[in-house]
Amino acid sequence: MGVTAMIPDATIGQLLTEASSRWGVIWDGAASRTRVLMMMPRKERKLYEMHGDMVEHGQPVISIFHRPRAEAPLLQEQGLDPRLASFLFVDLASSDLGSWLQHLVTREGWLRSTVEVHPVPFTMGLPNQRRFEIERLLLFRHPDIPAIERYHLPFSVSSLAGKCYVSLPARQAAEHARQQAEVLGVGRLERPAPEPAVEAPAPAPAAPEPEPSSDEAASAEAEGPAESSSDEAVPLPEIAQPDRQETLLENVSRRVDEAIEEMVAVEAETVALPTAEPTSSPAPPLPGDSPPQPQAAPEVDPLPPVPAAPPEPEMSPIEAEFRGLIQELMDAGVEPGDMMDDPRWEDLNERAVAAELNAWALFVEMTGQQG
Repeated sequence: MGVTAMIPDATIGQLLTEASSRWGVIWDGAASRTRVLMMMPRKERKLYEMHGDMVEHGQPVISIFHRPRAEAPLLQEQGLDPRLASFLFVDLASSDLGSWLQHLVTREGWLRSTVEVHPVPFTMGLPNQRRFEIERLLLFRHPDIPAIERYHLPFSVSSLAGKCYVSLPARQAAEHARQQAEVLGVGRLERPAPEPAVEAPAPAPAAPEPEPSSDEAASAEAEGPAESSSDEAVPLPEIAQPDRQETLLENVSRRVDEAIEEMVAVEAETVALPTAEPTSSPAPPLPGDSPPQPQAAPEVDPLPPVPAAPPEPEMSPIEAEFRGLIQELMDAGVEPGDMMDDPRWEDLNERAVAAELNAWALFVEMTGQQG
């Protein structure tokens, strides 16, 4: 599986140029790459923005959508209504092509052909366009979308600017993030520098005292052990004061230890037996009276310890908002494939991607759809 992120105002060519500096060891510059054009129904576009989250791949996959505007009549001439389809250009490693499209071809009946990408004719008078060489691409289309032989663009595929969706392999992305954190010093526990030992000053020599008389010496010998035990000062161990702020790792470790201690204390807690109040001493027995029999204290069984309730996982605000929108649309009877047409969906989906929330997995969990 992969991890997909949206990069605004970018081009495929720009990201390929910056790939080594952006993704480090994840990027293999020697791997051969190819480009394909995918055509799917307009209402299913949101599903393919996060297609990389559901597919195993070994190299970064870069994709960008294009919406025909002035070029729309050129598609209508070939029998395709551009308002019913979305067009996705995908740049990926040749070794990942099979896994990227295998499910669509075998399970959903997608069809394969070829298409030529042409520059828009200058006779159309577009204000911004550039001539480029004709590029021949593989075309994969949904069975409801008719085939085309030509696709016209004002710029080459690598120069189209907009929202680029980049899918990185999940394992390599996690390792790359860990290495970047080590380089930046995030999460490392710094060892405190040892403080230089300061020698205590030597005590000043005491003034000579006059020798006591024989009587005073005898009394001093008797009182000596008592005075030495009471007057002698016991040195206390010095507690080193921290000379730095508590790091994030130490803070988390301390909070975990405190939580464990509280849980152990709750489990070991038992109900104490009631203590009898002190009474006055009994009167002495009279002659001939039999001694009173001691009364046995009632036994009280200790209550079983109350198990601590497991902490409930916290839900982030964006996840709660995302779940609320899906549930609201489901309650309203909206089909899962039509939920992406809701005007609130695109903004909420972009915020979920920015917050690293796996929105596609959440959508599949609540609706039961397969991408």
